[in-house]
Amino acid sequence: MVRKIAFGGLWLGFVTYAFLLAPPTQPGTFELIKNLCIGQWQGINPLVIALFYIMGIWPLIYSALVFIDGREQKIPAWPFATASFGVGIFTLLPYLALRESNKQFVGKKNAFLKLLDSRVLGIILTVATLILVTFGLRGGDWGNFVQQWQTSRFIHVMSIDFCLLCLLFPALLGDDMTRRGWKNPQFFWLIALLPLFGPLIYLCVRPPLPEVGAELKSSQQQPATN
Repeated sequence: MVRKIAFGGLWLGFVTYAFLLAPPTQPGTFELIKNLCIGQWQGINPLVIALFYIMGIWPLIYSALVFIDGREQKIPAWPFATASFGVGIFTLLPYLALRESNKQFVGKKNAFLKLLDSRVLGIILTVATLILVTFGLRGGDWGNFVQQWQTSRFIHVMSIDFCLLCLLFPALLGDDMTRRGWKNPQFFWLIALLPLFGPLIYLCVRPPLPEVGAELKSSQQQPATN
C-alpha cells in the first residue's frame, strides 16, 4: 500500500508541476516538435535532438519489462506501455502504482513477447542510444540547453521525464530478475544506479525468460479422469 501511495503521489505531483509550475509553453514549441519528428534539424541544439529521440527509446526499454510483467496483473499493461511512447512517465507511473508484485511468468511466450525478451533488441537499443548520446555531446551547446530548460516547458518537462524514467526503472527490475531466476543484488544495484545505460546493459545480458508452468497450466485445464 505504501508503494502504491508513493507512486500515486509522485504521479500527482509531477502532473501538477508540469502543467502549473513548469516554465510556460513557448510559441514555437509545436513547430519544434514537428521538425524533430520529420528530421528537419537545422538550427536545433543537438542536445535537444538527442534527448527527444532517447525519449523514444525509453518506452521500448520499459516495454521489454512491462508487457511481460503485465501477463499476471489484474490490469492490462498494454494501454500504459503504448501511451508512454507519447507521454513517457505520465502513463507509466499509474501502472507502477496499480500493479502488484509479479515474480513468475506462467505460460508460453508469443512472438511479441519473444521479441521483447530478445537480447538482440537490447543490443539494437544500446547502439542507437550510443549514437544519439555521442551526437548530442559532440555537437551540443550546454549553455543554450540550460537556457531552454529554464524557459521552455517542453524541454523542461522532457528533461524531468528522462530523470524519472532513469530513477524508477528499479521498480520493475527486481521482479524481472526473479522471474528469470537471477539473484544477484550487486548486479541489481549496478543496473539501478547507472542511468540509461544500466537498463540497456540489463536488456543485453539478462537470461531468457523461462516459460514456467506452461505444462502445469495446461494439465490443470484438462478435465480429471478416473
